[in-house]
Amino acid sequence: MKAQPKASHFVNGTYVEDSAGAVIEVIYPATGEVIARLHEATPAVVEAALAAAHAAQKAWGQTRPVERARILRRAADLIRDRNADLSWLETLDTGKPLQETTVADWPSGADALEFFAGLAPSVTGETVPLGRDFVYTLREPLGVCVGIGAWNYPSQIACWKAAPALAMGNAMVFKPSEVTPLGALQLAEILVEAGLPAGLFNVVQGRGAVGGALVTDPRVAKVSLTGSVPTGRRVYAAAADGVRHVTMELGGKSPLIIFDDADLESAVGAAMLGNFYSAGQVCSNGTRVFVQRGIKDRFLARLAERTAAITLGDPLDMATQMGPLVSAAQRDKVMGYVETAKTEGARLICGGAVGADLAGCFVQPTVFADVTDTMTLAREEVFGPVMAVLDFADEEEAVTRANATEFGLAAGVFTADLTRAHRVVAALEAGTCWINAYNLTPVEGPFGGSKLSGVGRENGKAAVEHYTQIKSVYVGMGPVDSPY
Repeated sequence: MKAQPKASHFVNGTYVEDSAGAVIEVIYPATGEVIARLHEATPAVVEAALAAAHAAQKAWGQTRPVERARILRRAADLIRDRNADLSWLETLDTGKPLQETTVADWPSGADALEFFAGLAPSVTGETVPLGRDFVYTLREPLGVCVGIGAWNYPSQIACWKAAPALAMGNAMVFKPSEVTPLGALQLAEILVEAGLPAGLFNVVQGRGAVGGALVTDPRVAKVSLTGSVPTGRRVYAAAADGVRHVTMELGGKSPLIIFDDADLESAVGAAMLGNFYSAGQVCSNGTRVFVQRGIKDRFLARLAERTAAITLGDPLDMATQMGPLVSAAQRDKVMGYVETAKTEGARLICGGAVGADLAGCFVQPTVFADVTDTMTLAREEVFGPVMAVLDFADEEEAVTRANATEFGLAAGVFTADLTRAHRVVAALEAGTCWINAYNLTPVEGPFGGSKLSGVGRENGKAAVEHYTQIKSVYVGMGPVDSPY
């Protein structure tokens, strides 16, 4: 039990255990070893977390924003000071290599806490002159927020949700994925150490029933979910019954369009980042790579060369560039898509098998060419290191086919013609787009999708809209003019 936490839950400023809850085993994906054993939250634990959040929120909402900001900034500093240990734990929890977790997971969480700490004191209302009278507005916290995390970036997601919620004066009850439950507990402990009052950030473990209990509780004002479209549908419907605020960051099948005037090395590198980073387990991945026919052969040849050089292996070795998938179930699901692609006629360029001589949940980085729009690989989210390369003739065709999906999370364009780049991005139906880059998500920029990929935005100033509400106050400066 090399990663056993002090207890399963963190409620009202302290660790809490209730062994009556169903067991959750945390498995290290690289070896299959059980590294921690937790318990699902019982109704008593869920009630304690919600009651603590509800009790603590009012005073926190009335705290000066600059004082809230100081606490979040101290938490960011603590995370950076402990990044080595936190990244090691993140690697055990997810299977992602240390080469990634040391730079992309907790560090981006610290960035979120720091950004919203800086933003909090600047969030103000406005005055509206009406002649003699006037209206002023107040930005008020929503109250108790529920955050539901995903397993691919568990600690980053916890920070992305906690930072704006707390900065704007809300309380949060956070439920991590049962697959990766460890990082959120560390965040809760760090926030309290930084000075956050008890009850404002609580962590409860569990599966769907625990999430359902949180989402439907009448004390909850807001739900923020990162997850799949099917889960999003269920959570959205449950939240709607109570007319709660909702932010949903769901799945994608994002297009990456590469024109024949693009810098080839950069385009290949972006396609690899958009398909193989985190073993392909990134919601915004550009898994439909549209390559203009003039450079298709050169692109595939260079892609195969660079993919062959990827180091697959022990995630705790800093030389490892790609680790296992998060679970055996996910590995088997991805390999099912690989076999379907072969059956449907896609041409395998490289990969296409589980990791040779590796005991864990490894899948080789895989590329298929000659993929058509109707193939399963081009329509469904694989969530693994499997790239589909499609070819196209001209800009109009590329845009039309890129938009022919129910998803709309992300999209990318590579071209030397920046006029064309901006024109194509304007035509793409996606909430987050890149030009001559891919999958860079700084906290300063809003992130989120359109269509079935979600509603609302995380990060950037836009997140303020999703964790506050406006109160309008009309001020009469003279006698009331009444016809009665």
